[in-house]
Amino acid sequence: MADPDRAPEPDRIDGAPHPREAAQVFGHAPAEAEFLNAFNAGRLHHAWLMTGPRGVGKATLAWRIARFLLATPPAEDDGLFGAPPAPTTLDIPDDHPVARRLVARSEPGMFLLRRGGAGTGESEQKKNYDDGKFSALIRVDEVRKLSHFFSMSSADGGRRVVIVDAADEMNPQAANALLKMLEEPPARSVILMVCHQPARLLPTIKSRCRTLRLSALGHDDMLAALMQAGVELPPEETEALTMLSEGSVGTALQLHSLDGLGLYKQILAVLGTMPRLDRGMALSLAESCAGKGREDRLALLLTLVDRITARLARTGVMGVPPAEIVAGEAEILSRLSPTPEQGRAWAQAIQEAGDRARHAISVNVDPTLLVNDLFIQLQGAR
Repeated sequence: MADPDRAPEPDRIDGAPHPREAAQVFGHAPAEAEFLNAFNAGRLHHAWLMTGPRGVGKATLAWRIARFLLATPPAEDDGLFGAPPAPTTLDIPDDHPVARRLVARSEPGMFLLRRGGAGTGESEQKKNYDDGKFSALIRVDEVRKLSHFFSMSSADGGRRVVIVDAADEMNPQAANALLKMLEEPPARSVILMVCHQPARLLPTIKSRCRTLRLSALGHDDMLAALMQAGVELPPEETEALTMLSEGSVGTALQLHSLDGLGLYKQILAVLGTMPRLDRGMALSLAESCAGKGREDRLALLLTLVDRITARLARTGVMGVPPAEIVAGEAEILSRLSPTPEQGRAWAQAIQEAGDRARHAISVNVDPTLLVNDLFIQLQGAR
């Protein structure tokens, strides 16, 4: 397994292997079968859009398909001996030359389109990229590099594969530049586009792609995916992470690295003091998110508060709490949200409190004040 402590990349979760290093994809057999059927039937579309929740394995599947395409010669190149039997799997051995070159980022038939370094000048962007400071969006300059890649002849006459990670991160100029390539795709090229929010894509881009839809992972697939990423947990903790991450292995890895379950318990404990909010507990939790280097903890806290209040709203509306993520949660959810009216109050409260928190972040309000204010605002729901 590759060293997760090496230089960061814009399409890799901190502390986890890059998707190109994952040998298997878990929980997405239907999507794999759909692609393989198209391949074997000679209906290999030139552009594929991989949609689904963030972190469920879309990029991992894209790299798996790329490995397969680059390691499997086109049928017409099979010479005098005829075509081999149709492949029944996308598996490519780890020691295959293509697999080794992809992991080493030296495969000439592969291009990865992703966010570049932050800044304006080329030298500034390169320095920022090396320092792990990335642009918020994929810019048109990155797409122009793809145009250069397509302009070069394939060294062996084989396929060329492009992965876009992620397509919904392109700015308008980049999206329009990619659209032109989709309208006139080069021969023997396949573009694999990871997309978290298809609604953000140009309709003309979506119309030129074939879609593979991926779903959230269940417990067994989550366990296998975490083990592949080098994380081995007790079954009960895996179950808790599966529920808290809503089936996203990427989110589960982030939760594990930031002790998300511990933070969830702390947030739940603070909410559990309502209707008379224990402001001392709230302040202590707020202070744990303040200071340099704690930005990820603050972002995670806001995400988890949203997750808990959504479960409170569901409890009230449905009349029963969802399955517990942590012990004692059901009692707190039922007590704080006993009726449909109360459930709707929680839904309204998190919308207003969340908007207020996002505004506070945009104007650089002190994290301690931001989090403390968030809990005071939520207290209004009770």
